[in-house]
Amino acid sequence: MSQNPRTEVLRYTAFSADPEGGNPAGVVLDASGLDDAAMLAVAADLGYSETAFVTGRAEPGDAELPGEAGRPASPAYTVRYFSPRAEVPFCGHATVATAIALAERDGPGDLLFRTAAGPVPVTVTRQGAELRATLTSVEPRVTDIAPDDVAEALAALDWPAADLDPGLPPRIAFAGARHLVLAAGSRERLAGLHYDFARLEALMHRLDLTTVHLVWRASGSVFHVRNPFPVGGVVEDPATGAAAAAFGAYARALGLVPETAVLTLHQGEDMGRPGTLTVELRAGDPRVRVGGTGTRITG
Repeated sequence: MSQNPRTEVLRYTAFSADPEGGNPAGVVLDASGLDDAAMLAVAADLGYSETAFVTGRAEPGDAELPGEAGRPASPAYTVRYFSPRAEVPFCGHATVATAIALAERDGPGDLLFRTAAGPVPVTVTRQGAELRATLTSVEPRVTDIAPDDVAEALAALDWPAADLDPGLPPRIAFAGARHLVLAAGSRERLAGLHYDFARLEALMHRLDLTTVHLVWRASGSVFHVRNPFPVGGVVEDPATGAAAAAFGAYARALGLVPETAVLTLHQGEDMGRPGTLTVELRAGDPRVRVGGTGTRITG
């Protein structure tokens, strides 16, 4: 099936109220007539790190909203995500962009996205002139990574091991997609990102990683982050919601933050597309909430 010429592809940025900031995503609110090849073609033609496709309305099941008993059922949608190269199970910034696009059409409120990674509730609120979307991740997990794999990642990045922050050890974290967390010991180290694209891509394919989440700790609750994304055909992702959720799980699992905490992640500054991601952890709830503003890109 080829792309329908009437398919409307919207462009939004997520995690910034400025169209020139944050992470741009494609959004197709009616992809019911598109097959896999057509969706991949749209994503490749657009060239953003991801494009979200709403393939239809869905019926939310009781088990899909853990901890939300007693609330009215949210409008539910089946959503798929494609990078320019392949389908990915989940994408945070495209989720935020899609939720804001739906809110502009239907009004703010609660939504449920059924994704390949699992059910993802999203709440959109209006704050003055801005819309803000907060997604709730699937249940996360954090696992060790072999020293040889860390060494290979550092070699691909051309980062000496001595430049890492020993207080934030390497781990693989998942909250819908897998990310390798590597912590720089200085802001200067984080800013110096000139990596071997093919070498890092090969390692990421072998470890089934979506991005490498590079982080520098500015304070106990403020972090600066970058996300190489060669497996998606993109050198760097400007604002990565799925990685932010995974990092929240990482910070909690390693005892870096209290059980209830709000973290601020700054991303995109070194690319000239600054964005801000808010990560919320709640005691007793393993899931991670990631929120931010967004706006439509016109012209």
